[in-house]
This record gives sequence, C-alpha cells and structure tokens, in this order.
Amino acid sequence: MKRILIRADDLGWTEAINYGIAKSVTDGVIRSVGVMPNMPAAKHGIELLRGADVCLGQHTNICVGRPLTDPSLVPSLCQENGGFKPSRAYREAAKRGEDFVILDEVVLEIEAQYKRFVELTGQEPHYFEAHAVASANLSKGLEIVSKRYGLPLLPFDMDRPVHFRGTDLYISMESMMPGYDPFESLKTAALRDYGPDGCCMFVCHPGYLDDEVLRTSSLTIPRTQEVAMATALETRRWLDENGIRVVTYDEL
Repeated sequence: MKRILIRADDLGWTEAINYGIAKSVTDGVIRSVGVMPNMPAAKHGIELLRGADVCLGQHTNICVGRPLTDPSLVPSLCQENGGFKPSRAYREAAKRGEDFVILDEVVLEIEAQYKRFVELTGQEPHYFEAHAVASANLSKGLEIVSKRYGLPLLPFDMDRPVHFRGTDLYISMESMMPGYDPFESLKTAALRDYGPDGCCMFVCHPGYLDDEVLRTSSLTIPRTQEVAMATALETRRWLDENGIRVVTYDEL
C-alpha cells in the first residue's frame, strides 16, 4: 500500500486558523500538525486538538508575532517594535546573498519555543522544523537545539528528498502557486512513484480567515480551500480507492 503524510502547518497563528486546522483533523485526513509555540493563539489551538489522534510537531517561527526571548537579546531577529522581522525581510536579504540572523541569538529563541511547546502540549515534539524563511543560521540553530535535546529534526528541501527516520520524504507544497487546486495537487503528489523507501509529504496550511490572518499572511484563500479538501468525503474516498494510507511522522 502506498503512503502519504499530510501535514498542516501554522497552528497558533490565529484562532481562525486554529478552527480550520481542528476541523481538518477531527473531520478530515490531517494527522500531523505543526505548532507555532510563540503565538498567542497557540494554547487555544492545542486545546482544540486535545484528545485528537494527531502527531504534533514544533513549527519554529521567527517571522510572525513576537519572540519568546527578550527582544533585546535577539536584536538580529526583531524590528524596532520588538516584533519579528517579517518573511519579506528574509527574502530581500537572500536576494542580496545575506543572512542577518545571528546564530547564538536564534538558538536562544528556538530553545525558548521548544520549552514553550513542551509546556503547552505536555509532550516532546514528534518532529522539529521551522516555518520557512531563507536563513542558513536558522537551519544551523535547529540542528544545535535538536542535538542538545535529542529532538527529531526534520530537514526541509523542495529540490530533493529529506531523510527522516529511515524514510525519504518528498515534499509537495504548492499552496502559493497560481491556480492552486488542493485536491488535484494532492492526487498528483500521492500518485508519484517514490520507490520502496520513499513517501510523499504533502504540506498544507488549512485554516479559516480573520482580520489578523488578512493583515499578517500573504496566504489567504488557499487556507479555506485546504480545509474543504481535507474534510471532503471525496478526498477520503479517493485515497481509499487508490490504496493510499495516510501516515504520521510516528509511523515512519
């Protein structure tokens, strides 16, 4: 039987996103969820999923909201108001071939978010990765903290498979692509041949919209479309008819 890992990112960004993710878990095919530990709505999201059969990971975030660390200790990550520099700043720096993230500072924040994750969930993260920004030092920081605490680091690479617990994971993440159709994207990704040791990792961002999402995220309508895809009977029926089993990181 073929496998697919369907992951939802961004739990905690806003309560509206939390409600969409929770519905995608309880009424749909999402079984792995990434938590943004620094966000004020993270506790709300965890409570919505309390008792659900879901694999929770740390979706480390350094570009939305505020750091858990005192901003004066992580100035390379922050704006003058103490909030994180937005993802746009990382993209612009990458175009210039720069990485403004100071390694020692980002390690402090990653570690703080790990401790908050444990506090909120009462468990260790089942996978450990980051909300995507262009920073080599963020990646190095994740490696340092994962080794320090024995955490299951999940690399991210859109161009080649990443290795996790003996499995080659092939990432599919098309939410920002023009004309994106979540169901068609899922079907295309699931039917590819990944070999005997490979598995598709379909990353999506289901959620509902509120003013905070519209103000802080460039990803909007596809979030609601992904809730619809994840909860549609047609999706579950298609996976069953094609002999595709939805797995979590714990099952790899």
